[in-house]
Amino acid sequence: MNGRGVGAVTILVLINIFMFLIQITAGNWFTEMFMLVQGSLFSEPWRIITSMFLHGSPVHLLFNMYVLFMFGSLVEAKIGTKRFLGVYFAAGILAGVIGSFIYPAALGASGAVMGLIGIIILLMPNLQVLLFFFIPMTMRTLGIFIVLIDVMGLLGYGLFGPNIAHAAHLAGLIVGLAYAKHLLGKKREFTERFTIHVDKRKKKKKDGIQLDDEEIENYIKYGRL
Repeated sequence: MNGRGVGAVTILVLINIFMFLIQITAGNWFTEMFMLVQGSLFSEPWRIITSMFLHGSPVHLLFNMYVLFMFGSLVEAKIGTKRFLGVYFAAGILAGVIGSFIYPAALGASGAVMGLIGIIILLMPNLQVLLFFFIPMTMRTLGIFIVLIDVMGLLGYGLFGPNIAHAAHLAGLIVGLAYAKHLLGKKREFTERFTIHVDKRKKKKKDGIQLDDEEIENYIKYGRL
C-alpha cells in the first residue's frame, strides 16, 4: 500500500462483507442469481466476477477475508496496487473457468486468495506463519501443505469435507506462482543489467556495484526507478 489512503485489500474485504450481508438478508435468490453455475460461463460470463464476491457461510467468508487481509496486504505493499489487483482477478477468473467445467456451482474468493498465497510463497518463501494459528512453518512449507491438501481432495480424500473446489484452488495458486516467477526473473534481469563494473585500471579486481534492495523493490513495484 502506498500510504495515501485506503488500500485495495481493505476495499475488497469491505465489498465481500457487504455482499455477504446482502446474501443473508435477501435470501437464496440473490446468491443463485450471481453465483457461477455450470453451463453459464458463456451465456452469463459476468457471473465469473460476481461469484468471487459471494460466500457460502460465515466461516467461508471469515477464512477468505482473513487470508486476503493478511497476505493481500503483503502482496499489495510488495508489488503495488495495480499489479496486486491484476493478479487477484486473474487468479479468481482462471479458478472460476476451471471450476465451471468441474463443479455444478461455485462461489467465493478462494481462487483469487490462492493466487496471493502463490506470490508470497515465491517472493517470501522463508516468511514464518502459523498454520491453524499454532503450527509454525515457512511459506515454502505451507505451499507444499496446500498443494497436498488440494491434490488429496481431487483424489477423493478431502480433509475438510465436501463442497470444496480443490481444482479451482490449484488454478488460482498456479497463477500466483507463475506471476511471482515472472517478477523474480525481472528482478534478476534488472540487477544484472544495472550492475556497474569498476574499471580494471583503477582496481586490481573487478568490483560489482549493485543497486540496493530499495531500488530493486521499487522497480518490481512500479516498473521504474
